[in-house]
Amino acid sequence: MTREARVWAARRYAAVATAVLLVAAVSRAPVATAETKDQSASCEDAFGVSVLASPIGPWKGTPLRVVFTTEKPVEGELSLVAPDGSVAVTSAARHGGPPYFWSAEIAAPAAGKWSAKLARAGAAGECSTLTHEIAVARKKPPGPAGSSKSIWPVRGAWSLANENLYSAWIEMLFDAPLEEAPSWPALHDVLRDRSRNILFNHLGLREDEKGLIIRPDCADLPYTLRAYFAFKMGLPFGYGKCTRGGGGKPPRCTQWWDIENQEPPPAPPAEQQVAAEGGLFSLFGAPPASPSVARLPQKPKGLVPGFGYYIRTTVANGVHSGNGRTMAADENTDYYPVPLKAETLRPGTVYADPYGHILVLAKRVAQTDGAAGVLLAVDGQPDGTIARKRFWRGNFLFAQAPALGSPGFKRFRPVVRGKGGLRRLANAEIGKHAEYGDFSLDQAELAIEDFYDRMDEVMSPSPLDPERELTEALTALEEQVKARVTSVENGRKYQAGGGAEVAMPDGASIFETTGAWEDFATPSRDLRLLIAIDVVRTFPDRVARRPERYAMPQGKSAADVKAGLESRLASELATRKFAYTRSDGSEWSLTLEDVLERIGALEMAYNLNDCVELRWGAPEGSEEAATCKRRAPDAQRVKMSEYRAWFNERRRPPRG
Repeated sequence: MTREARVWAARRYAAVATAVLLVAAVSRAPVATAETKDQSASCEDAFGVSVLASPIGPWKGTPLRVVFTTEKPVEGELSLVAPDGSVAVTSAARHGGPPYFWSAEIAAPAAGKWSAKLARAGAAGECSTLTHEIAVARKKPPGPAGSSKSIWPVRGAWSLANENLYSAWIEMLFDAPLEEAPSWPALHDVLRDRSRNILFNHLGLREDEKGLIIRPDCADLPYTLRAYFAFKMGLPFGYGKCTRGGGGKPPRCTQWWDIENQEPPPAPPAEQQVAAEGGLFSLFGAPPASPSVARLPQKPKGLVPGFGYYIRTTVANGVHSGNGRTMAADENTDYYPVPLKAETLRPGTVYADPYGHILVLAKRVAQTDGAAGVLLAVDGQPDGTIARKRFWRGNFLFAQAPALGSPGFKRFRPVVRGKGGLRRLANAEIGKHAEYGDFSLDQAELAIEDFYDRMDEVMSPSPLDPERELTEALTALEEQVKARVTSVENGRKYQAGGGAEVAMPDGASIFETTGAWEDFATPSRDLRLLIAIDVVRTFPDRVARRPERYAMPQGKSAADVKAGLESRLASELATRKFAYTRSDGSEWSLTLEDVLERIGALEMAYNLNDCVELRWGAPEGSEEAATCKRRAPDAQRVKMSEYRAWFNERRRPPRG
């Protein structure tokens, strides 16, 4: 660990009071002397301990789930000890890093005092075992009630303990073997899976069995996850109303609303028209972008229905990709930039690319002797699909241009209670905060190649095996192609279901719009795919450019290694296959080599009004294209020809 990293870590461990047991209402401390309590708090502080027991009020017979997190990478075993002293379950599997965590579950706990114990391997002395008591009631206690003054009642505060539990919750929610590329039709499918969601029915209100529909797109996903966790844990939450940028200016936020100071509903259509024709905003430029909503459903009564409405309607209509692209030094924002370090890039950290796509880190896999380090993230698509993917150039775009705002890795600003109500911490406050202290403008100073070089070093500090890295790049490209199969198939089903011809937006709006075009056209995905193809094609050149980053075989020059990689690349592209469904329902197989050979066609393959064969670049007159029965109108094809330069040059156009 570098001196800088040690200083950073020490600051995070400094506050004893907030790095201890998070859910006092859940885990009751045992009767103990003041000296024992001091020792316990000292041990917890030393290792950055936080514990979550779920549900919030455990009772006999209902599953009890426990997560135990530490800031330091200790080895140990978590055990849940029953009231009679017997060990009911143990778990030695440590996840994460950082934070590090263990989890365990009892399907039907007995009433009484349970103990969650983390026994440190090979440790002796007072901190060898970290213990928390959990009271399990005989009868189900009442769940939290709603409040007329807040979307949900605030019971706690954001802290290192909460942030670590948030990271652990995110990682568990989207966990799967590294070789898989899991996806889900909607976020609510993940949240309703009690094997994944440690907070399933955490409030004891059967809140995750009430059929809430939660389908965020990429910009909504970070806010939805953060709000869901805050709702369950009784933490504060808010969101900014921001512009999308345009006219050479980056996005900026002009308003902030929170669960206690709620955003008013949209004005009736007549009032909206008056505001559009004149009024206050005409003096200062365009107001924050917001969807045109003529009539919204009424907010339902009750804590759980009200929460569902809030994230599905209020928040979803209030945030967009501009929220993530605000300038790095701007502090009137929901996110702040962090340094590029292994200890800061934790699950829950957001990545905002310069063109409007947002991802949420879900897991970090450390480098080993046999494999490079990996960062995994999840994102949402316009059709509601949630998918996990790995960090690489093809998924995480980076560019520096003032008009685009500031891309990169960012975290949610802590929302705290001030004298006038809830507020967000400013940059200086975060920088000096004992438990955060990770505000950084470093990313804003990096050129494109420097950013990706730095990320290589963060994920894999030791030199990499070039052939293994080529395989990883090919696997990532293959995942991206298969994800596009799903998107194009959704468009085919829309057509097959009688979907009408969809109007094509003008100019840069093809990348940012609403309705069927956003749901089923793929301009943003295709631009990323073209960039990903370039990354794979030029990988041998990259190794030759930076031979010091790779474990070069003894006796071979950079030119020799490059030639070998080019041969391996050609072989892999020809053997990696996938299939898509043609217009008549039959399957057609392609290889990655086919995809690379169709780069030109893929520059005009995003229009959902075209048949799927054309969207996969099937040559005119070929057997593959014989089943194509649908073409985009000539007027749309003219526009696509005009916009083709954007895809050919791998760039998004600036907003007008």
